[in-house]
Parts: sequence; C-alpha cells; structure tokens
Amino acid sequence: QASPVLSSWQKVQLFYQWILENGDKRTEGWLLVHSPVPVSCVFLSYLLIMWIGPRLMAHRQPVNIRALLIAYYLAMVCLSAYTFYEFTASSWLAGYNLLCQTVDYSESPLALRMANACWWFYLSQVIELSDTIFIILWKRNSQLTFLHVYHHGCMIFNWWARVKYVAGGQSFLSGLINSLVHMLMYLYYGLAALGPHMHKQLRWKRCLTFMQLLQFFIVTAHAAYSLYIDCDFPLSMNMLVLCYALSLTALFTKFCLQNYLSNKNKKI
Repeated sequence: QASPVLSSWQKVQLFYQWILENGDKRTEGWLLVHSPVPVSCVFLSYLLIMWIGPRLMAHRQPVNIRALLIAYYLAMVCLSAYTFYEFTASSWLAGYNLLCQTVDYSESPLALRMANACWWFYLSQVIELSDTIFIILWKRNSQLTFLHVYHHGCMIFNWWARVKYVAGGQSFLSGLINSLVHMLMYLYYGLAALGPHMHKQLRWKRCLTFMQLLQFFIVTAHAAYSLYIDCDFPLSMNMLVLCYALSLTALFTKFCLQNYLSNKNKKI
C-alpha cells in the first residue's frame, strides 16, 4: 500500500496532468499558456523584485527613467487600443450576446481572432508587471500597496485560466472594458511623465479611478447575471470572475473613500 505522502503527491501529479490536458486545444501551444509553471515563475520573480528592489534603492537616488517611461506608456496605450479594437471587432462580427455568450472552440477565423485577442490581453497583463519595477526605480514606494500587488498578481492568473480554458465567450467583456480603461490610464501616465508643466492640465485622475471602479461593478453584475440565467459557460470560470470582481470592487471602493471622499482629501 502506498504511503500517505506518496498518495498525496500522486494526487498532485494527476491534478497537474488534468490542468495540462483539459485546456482549449487551440491555445495550448501559445506562449505562457500550456502550463501554469512559467507564469507562476514570472509572478514569483515579481514578488522577489518587490522584496529586493526597495532595499537596493533605499540609499540610492531615484533613477531618471522619464524617457523610458514615456516610451513604455505610449507602447501600452497602443497595445490597449489594439486589444480593445480586437475584442470589439471580434465580438461584433461574431454576433456576440452581451448577456450570455458560450465559447466557440472551433477553428473558424472569428473564433481564432477572439482567442488571439484574449491572449494579447493576457500578455499585456504580464507586461504590466513592469509598472512595479518603474515605481521602485523612481522610489515611489508609497504606491506599492496591497491593492497594487493584488490587482497585478490576480490579473495574470485570472487571464491565464481564461486563455487556457475559455478563450472567448463571456471572457471578452471584462477584457474589452479593461482595455479601454487602461488605454486612457496609460495615456494619462504618459502625459504626466512629460514633466510638471503637464500636471496642471491633467485634471482627470479622479475620473480614471472612478472608471476603474465602474468597470468592476459592470463585470460583477455581468458575471452575477450569467449565474442567475444559468448561462452555458463554465461555472468555475464565472465564479472566478465574480469573486475577483467583487474583491476588486471592495478594494477600489475603499481606495476611493480614503483618497477622494474623505474630508482631508476633498480638496485634492
């Protein structure tokens, strides 16, 4: 009889094999999709940088990365615009139902185009981990909040699961809305990076935060409604989206209350 330790390890191996073998066959060969190991290594490296970076910078001057930041923000605006367009065009041409849309696992051009849009959005979430590195180099450590790390970390695993198993269907709406918000957000950051002379012209930071909060309300309502009508979309994925959207709604609501609606911050 196998020992309990061996039995437990065998269960882990079987579960891991199930993860590998039960995904969307169209996307399993795409970068950072087949296995959760590569993206997990990326996230562990991210956490390591989060821990080491501020300590290395503690007695150093902020690094002047203004030119790099402007180029990065411009690239992210372009990438977010691309994913927004692809989500919009693919869903429109395929006649997507906004309230309940199943995943088209076929090899049709529109189904593959939607899957490709999901993968590009997933890749954009991995690239956005660079935000934290830039914060550390510029010594803006006050921005390294739990919300910041939680949001970045959960997004990459959330979208790994979507691209791995449900590259399309209900997954598209949150990606579409988030692409639009991030396009505006990185445009704001890019303009702000031009220098202090631009700061007086940028009066819409608060609007961006409320747009982010609004998107989580929409995604939460969308996922909850899908559960209510018993939409033909994997229940586990709907629950994943719903729980994640609810958690971010709570965290962003707390952030808005503390930073924009409290008495001491009303003048900001």
